[in-house]
Amino acid sequence: MSARTPAITSILTSLLTACAAGAPTHGAHAPTKSQATVHDQVVATERAFAQTMADRNLKAFQGFLSSEAIFFTGSTVEHGPEQIEAVWKPYFTGPKAPFSWVPDNVQVLPSGKLALSTGPVFVDGKQVARFNSIWRLESDGWRIVFDKGEAVCGAAQ
Repeated sequence: MSARTPAITSILTSLLTACAAGAPTHGAHAPTKSQATVHDQVVATERAFAQTMADRNLKAFQGFLSSEAIFFTGSTVEHGPEQIEAVWKPYFTGPKAPFSWVPDNVQVLPSGKLALSTGPVFVDGKQVARFNSIWRLESDGWRIVFDKGEAVCGAAQ
């Protein structure tokens, strides 16, 4: 047994405990009034972004992407709006959205220029994953720069 084994065991135990609890941990710092306003802007932006899927509107979806956006889709990584559109276009076909999402935690840097949005992803009303999106305030509004989803603990893949 190596000297690192207890440390690794401790880390794994912490990760498994966090997974079982199902709730993210949050810092103790309360947002300023300005950050609260920006927080609300990011929540509204994330909700509008999710609505593009519900509305089956790929063009509107594209409008939320930064020119530098990077999306992690399964085991692939798409760089830029063109690659992202190529992979996401099939999700916008058909009369019914294949999944939906809603933010349940948004954190904004004190600068008000960068934010993290995370929340559940649902298929037929059942949570199957969590999304993690990084939003940047650009000259024309909030744009997504990174997006990655992860299956929830115990969800079928």
